[in-house]
Amino acid sequence: MGAAFFPLLVFTALWGTVGIGLPLMTPKGPNQNLIRCILMITGATCWLFWLCCYMAQMNPLIGPKLNQHTIYMIAREWGNELGKD
Repeated sequence: MGAAFFPLLVFTALWGTVGIGLPLMTPKGPNQNLIRCILMITGATCWLFWLCCYMAQMNPLIGPKLNQHTIYMIAREWGNELGKD
């Protein structure tokens, strides 16, 4: 399973608009540079957070750890007796 191109493109465009497009449209004023900085940092950090969450789903590092008793109980409930071939 790999990264799909469409979600990567859409979310990169979305956060690129927030981080690059919106700072270009800030109104003139004493806080213009502060607003631009906030928008750029917001776009970069939100995109990075989304990317890390998206990539973590591709190859999860952990999974459920079940002991043998639990596995046999689940198999019995699902009608799949283990060890009876």
